[in-house]
Amino acid sequence: MGRTKKVGSTGKFGSRYGLRIRRKILKVESKKSKICPYCGKKQVKRVAVGIWECKKCKNKFTGGAYTLKSEEGVLE
Repeated sequence: MGRTKKVGSTGKFGSRYGLRIRRKILKVESKKSKICPYCGKKQVKRVAVGIWECKKCKNKFTGGAYTLKSEEGVLE
């Protein structure tokens, strides 16, 4: 369904929405570092905005909207 090396997972949108938006979506979706902080498995799925759940250990935790850790939430 329209997935190639060039467009990746945004091939499902076809030519809609514009190239810049599709590239931003591809950047967010291509981050593969979704590892559970509790058990270390790669079975973390997003339940809602900022809520993540590990399918292996059934832990729910909060994080960023599209990534596990938001850059704004990191304190120095």
